[in-house]
Amino acid sequence: MSSSSAAIRNKLERLRESIRRYDYAYYVLDDPDVPDAEYDRALRELQALEEQYPDLVAPDSPTQRVGIRPETEFREVRHLVPMLSLDNAFSDTELSDFDRRVRDKLQRAGVVTEEVEYVAEPKLDGAAVSLIYEKGVLACGATRGDGRQGEDITHNLRTIAAVPLRLRGRTPPVRLEVRGEVFMPKAGFEEYNRGALKRGDKAFVNPRNAAAGSLRQLDARLTARRPLDVFFYGLGFCEGMSVPKSQREILGLLYELGFKTCPEWKVTVGFLGCLAYYDNIRVKREKLPYEIDGVVYKVNSGHLQDILGSVSRAPRWAIAHKFPAQEELTVIRNIEFQVGRTGALTPVARLAPVFVGGVTVSNATLHNMDEITRKDVRIGDTVIVRRAGDVIPEVVKVVVARRPPRARRVRLPKACPVCGSDVIRAEAEAVARCVGGLYCAAQRKEAILHFASRKAMDIEGVGKKLVDQLVEQDLVKNPADLYELTQSQLEGLERMGEKSAVNIVSALENSKETTLPRFLYALGIREVGEATALALAEHFASLDELMSAGEDDLTTVPDVGPIVAAHVRAFFQERHNQDVIMELLNHGVHWPREQPTSASANAILAGKTFVLTGALESLTRDEAKERLIALGAKVTGSVSKSTDVVVAGENPGSKLDKARELGIETWDEARLLSTLPRGT
Repeated sequence: MSSSSAAIRNKLERLRESIRRYDYAYYVLDDPDVPDAEYDRALRELQALEEQYPDLVAPDSPTQRVGIRPETEFREVRHLVPMLSLDNAFSDTELSDFDRRVRDKLQRAGVVTEEVEYVAEPKLDGAAVSLIYEKGVLACGATRGDGRQGEDITHNLRTIAAVPLRLRGRTPPVRLEVRGEVFMPKAGFEEYNRGALKRGDKAFVNPRNAAAGSLRQLDARLTARRPLDVFFYGLGFCEGMSVPKSQREILGLLYELGFKTCPEWKVTVGFLGCLAYYDNIRVKREKLPYEIDGVVYKVNSGHLQDILGSVSRAPRWAIAHKFPAQEELTVIRNIEFQVGRTGALTPVARLAPVFVGGVTVSNATLHNMDEITRKDVRIGDTVIVRRAGDVIPEVVKVVVARRPPRARRVRLPKACPVCGSDVIRAEAEAVARCVGGLYCAAQRKEAILHFASRKAMDIEGVGKKLVDQLVEQDLVKNPADLYELTQSQLEGLERMGEKSAVNIVSALENSKETTLPRFLYALGIREVGEATALALAEHFASLDELMSAGEDDLTTVPDVGPIVAAHVRAFFQERHNQDVIMELLNHGVHWPREQPTSASANAILAGKTFVLTGALESLTRDEAKERLIALGAKVTGSVSKSTDVVVAGENPGSKLDKARELGIETWDEARLLSTLPRGT
């Protein structure tokens, strides 16, 4: 491997690791640590590199999946059709590039058009929802979640007056899934906060948080007291009624069925038409009764949308044109290093408090030492901070002209600031790590918090304040020690009464009945998120088989590459980890044997193993995978003698060559689509 090739591979891995960390903080912890601008920068840089080097695209790259599932206390609901996110344009040039890409792809498909017709509408700053109607009656409503499944919030959506409980018209569709955005109008937001302050309650920071928080109430009576509204903008699934042929007609149908749509939507033509709409709505922004953070453009023609298709994360026929992020000046008072669950040291800037985008912020992550060096950030510097919808801002740049004479450079500590262990930074890695492991109190706390989190062992009541006490008093040294806690030990802790102690002991007992994917995720193996834990659990017959698997065996698991395989193998080879797992099992942690994900033995593709390679035009590879699994097939990431069919799209690469060498049946996209029934 050449040095340049190795450098590109390392850069790709650094970007992927950063994005995975951002996703975890945003979706799982519900505590984002970077603004949208920083996330978008990393993701777009990764997408650009993978487009430039398609042979280096990894199955576990953040660009190959929609995302990670959010933390939830609600029943999970699977969307009938995935709710994809939108790519963003932050400048006129990027919008022009999007329009050019649309026209170029249409021209390659034989559709010649000088200008494309779009539907433009404001991008609401609220919470995306999906509603399902059965025979015209509201049956279920859910949050977007990870795009494939979300939280069941039907009881809360029913309290919103703008949500129809029954559709208009005599012959409603048999089944209809619609998409919309729930928001809190500006006037309602201000009125609610005035009342909250009078009652002595906590006021909302901004309308976006108000809408999202209101939808996550377990008691619908609380939601009903909040002034929520909703606009509907699209269809996800329709059965028993012909689907309109354009976005304009979809909005018209929604209106006829009784759904509230944004009155500001408009059909525009070409890049200049979109730009004119953007400029107009930006002028009107302050006078609109609701918050918006940009404009969404969608190709109007449904036929052209089908030709353009989607990538794994977003449709090619739509884009969000964001308004400029809000920026302010502040001073960096100090830079400290926080230690995470895997020992990663993250530099955090402590800021002079500043009000940005509706929130007072005093912290900003600096990600790693490379970022500090690149931006030449020093303690005492005046910096421009940008916030675009998240609590923690991005340090955009240093105002060097205001740098004080005694501004101090920051150096990576040689010893962990928590436990004093050595800090190492592997060659070609951006992240420095404490080697203390569970000896390090910070890593121990984070590991136990992760183990107890809702998407892991779901131990209700075991939160940060309790874990801090348990570790500091040396009551818990590893996750297995949680199950040795007694009621009397818990009652002896600060702010812990008898009832709370009883509840935690009960929650610990209840958590012992789990699933293998949850258990694997709870162990905190590096690079093993929920999706990878599920893939490992489905592939191996038992935990023992997984623990004894070699790296070659692990890489046969769908979406597990050599890096993840190395982390998994190293984790299970560590004697300490083996001991903790044995202790957990001895304490009674158990799970049922994993069942195959294929539908049934009678499914039309039951027992068949498929491999997908190359780009598909009509649907994403994730969508194709899900539809094949629904028909009983198994979908893997590598071609072997056990593979039955290889589906090849554009630029299929070496997998197709290997299939031909082995004499394996190959399908093109047309053959695949003819096998997949509509609606699967």
